[in-house]
Formats: sequence, C-alpha cells, structure tokens
Amino acid sequence: MKKEQIPDLKALARLAKKGDTEAFGSIYDALVTPVYRYIFYRVDQQIAEDLTEDTFLKAWQNLGKYKETSKTPFSAWVFKIAHNLICDHYRKNQPVLEIDENLPSTHVDLNPSTTINIKFNQIKLRQAINKLPENFQQVIVLKYINELDNDEISKATGKSEGSIRTIQFRALKQLRVLLEEKQEDF
Repeated sequence: MKKEQIPDLKALARLAKKGDTEAFGSIYDALVTPVYRYIFYRVDQQIAEDLTEDTFLKAWQNLGKYKETSKTPFSAWVFKIAHNLICDHYRKNQPVLEIDENLPSTHVDLNPSTTINIKFNQIKLRQAINKLPENFQQVIVLKYINELDNDEISKATGKSEGSIRTIQFRALKQLRVLLEEKQEDF
C-alpha cells in the first residue's frame, strides 16, 4: 500500500480557523479515509462511521483550540480526537465483539478467489487486533493500517517515540502469536 500524498494541513487549518469551509473540506478529504481506518479496526462498522463523522464535527467545532506547533501536526490532533471518541465509546458501552467483513477494499479488478482471500485475511487480522490490549491496538492500526511514522504516532498518542517502538515490538509479537493460533483454527 502506497502512502497517499497529504496536502499542507497546517495551511489548510489556518484557513479553516478563519472560517474557510472549503479549506476544512480539503482537510476532511485528506484525512477521512485514514481516520475511518483507524476507528474501523477498533469498533464495529456502523459505530466507526458515526465516530468518524463525530471526529470531524468535533475538529470543526474545536478548531480554535488547535495550537499550531511543530510538536503537534494537525493530523495528530485529529487522530487524538478520534482516539478520545473511541475511549468515550468504550466507557459508555460494553465492547462489541462482532466482526464485520465490510472493510473497504483498496484492491480493484481482482479475481473472486483473490478477493475472498483478502477479505478472509482482513477478518482474521481484525479479530486478532481486537484481542490486543488497547494501547497495542492503537499503535498497530496507526503504524500499519494508516502508515504513520513513529514520530506522528508519538504526537497522536502523547507517548515518547521509545515507548511507541516498545509497544510496537510487543504488539507485533503478541499479534504474531494470535494469528498463528487463528491459522491453526482453520
């Protein structure tokens, strides 16, 4: 998966803070898919759609609170909002263990057999990720699903880059065990 080109979010955020709705629309277009993927791997699909919508609503409503610094890029601020909404969701509700196979596919024009294998692997991966501790889930999804680097993850989570590397190492180790167990189940 190739990392998508993201426009200058700082410049767009400055314009959006002044009320430019088109600039905020460009921010939405650039971040909606990565934010949705981040949320999708943590909750069921319907809730992911709602929380993604809520993330951008809160971002719009709280633009005045965003402080542009080199330590907090705008995308990290938006991911932090998404993370807080996920935490709020789990505080208010029992965790949902249902796995939805409707993960948006980035693969086009594949034969049916390949498409089925991809969906099957996505289901297994999502089930395994859901069994990880919450902080492991967060780092794995940000790193490998949304392709953020450790610096961006550090800023989004408020943890040091060293902590991110440690969490990543432990999460991958545990995820590998979970996926091997899944392989034995089939």
